[in-house]
Amino acid sequence: MTKTATLFFISSLLVLTSCKDAKSANKIYYQAINGKDTARLSVIYYEDRFFGQYERIYGKSGKDSGNVRGQLVGDTLKGEFKYLSFGGSKSIRPIVFLRKDNRLLLGKGLIATYMEIPFYVKEVPIDYNTGFVFEEINKQ
Repeated sequence: MTKTATLFFISSLLVLTSCKDAKSANKIYYQAINGKDTARLSVIYYEDRFFGQYERIYGKSGKDSGNVRGQLVGDTLKGEFKYLSFGGSKSIRPIVFLRKDNRLLLGKGLIATYMEIPFYVKEVPIDYNTGFVFEEINKQ
């Protein structure tokens, strides 16, 4: 291998490694507790997008867990939650969070479906008083 090829290989490796470290360093972990229910969210923010994992545990009776992704629109995270439900079926539903004082408030709205794509109805306002207030946590 020539010196140029070796140098290119090493610099490429350094760039790829630093990008991976930067993305993992930007992962933020959240948790919300509402009565007997607990929700956990890990999110990576990248430019005007977000993606991560979301899990909602319903007391001792079951949980929904899967991936979230979407757009950052001002102080709002709007996206979709692709998950495996407690019953074992795969589902997709819209998900929305409001960023307020370093916390995320889970929103709830009227969901409609068009061509099997669920979305929030724009004419009905999103309610952010669902009881799920996500606080940032340290993940070991």
